Amino acid sequence: MRILVTGGAGYVGSVTSEVLLHQSHDVAVFDNLSQGHRAAVPAAAQWVQGDLSSPQEIGAAIRHFQPDAVMHFAARSLVSESMTHPFAYLRDNLVEGINLMEACVAHGVQRFILSSTANLFGAPESVFIDEEAAVSPGSPYGESKWALERALHWVSEVSGLRYAILRYFNAAGASEQRGEHHEPETHLIPLVLQVAAGQREHITIFGDDYDTPDGTCIRDYIHVVDLAEAHLLALQALDTRNRVYHLGNGKGFSVQQVLEVTRAVTGATIPAQIGARRSGDPARLVASSDRIREELGWSPRLSALEQIVASAWRWQQRHPQGYGT
Repeated sequence: MRILVTGGAGYVGSVTSEVLLHQSHDVAVFDNLSQGHRAAVPAAAQWVQGDLSSPQEIGAAIRHFQPDAVMHFAARSLVSESMTHPFAYLRDNLVEGINLMEACVAHGVQRFILSSTANLFGAPESVFIDEEAAVSPGSPYGESKWALERALHWVSEVSGLRYAILRYFNAAGASEQRGEHHEPETHLIPLVLQVAAGQREHITIFGDDYDTPDGTCIRDYIHVVDLAEAHLLALQALDTRNRVYHLGNGKGFSVQQVLEVTRAVTGATIPAQIGARRSGDPARLVASSDRIREELGWSPRLSALEQIVASAWRWQQRHPQGYGT
């Protein structure tokens, strides 16, 4: 298939592009490089520098590449920033996503994969969150993704565009060639690895008095390659109907467990300090991925915590300054 990947210079988008190419698909990456890195784009992918705020640029890219499907990763995605700049998130993520959907419909693209988020569930009512859980976004970022999901539903209703919505929990780890490089970095595992590498003095644990076995928050981490492979399975499944899936390993690991595993993998001390709880942090966020396992046969191969941390550490050692190395 010919697949247009928006945000393909970012973390999950670039690794997914790599996996698609390995499976002999043709890939074009569309990105404005506001958050991504040109060096993250696989050499075998066609490169289009463009902006989703411009319907003309999107339309030109689709007319030129003539994709069979679009995978939409591009978005503002910092939860904390969305709390201080809500209009940018609520406006840009929704408008740019709708621009892309409109171009797909206008040019006959019939398959659409939306990268969504577990931040739709800011205050979950159960430990294991499945697709039937009540949506209650935890931030303007989460709200913007929920609005996109609803828009995609209605676009499908009126145009026949087939879609899959994939709600990630915590993508982590690295492929052999591509890893995690955000500016600023906000994710736990790369931050802990920066301490191990001597780039930070310590890691801050935001609260150690939660109702969990060791008092620290529990989150569901999924290897980015497992995540990418789920996109391919979902794309292939769109022959029959639309899909919504939660993607996680279904176990959950505490902040303290991440620290202990990272110390074991790296051999570093990794000093930690206890800070105050962050507003809105639930004690546990763990996915139930039963639906995609049962319907598509997806099974995470690399999402043991030791595998995730080891792969991220290998990439960090080869790229101590990320894609600036």
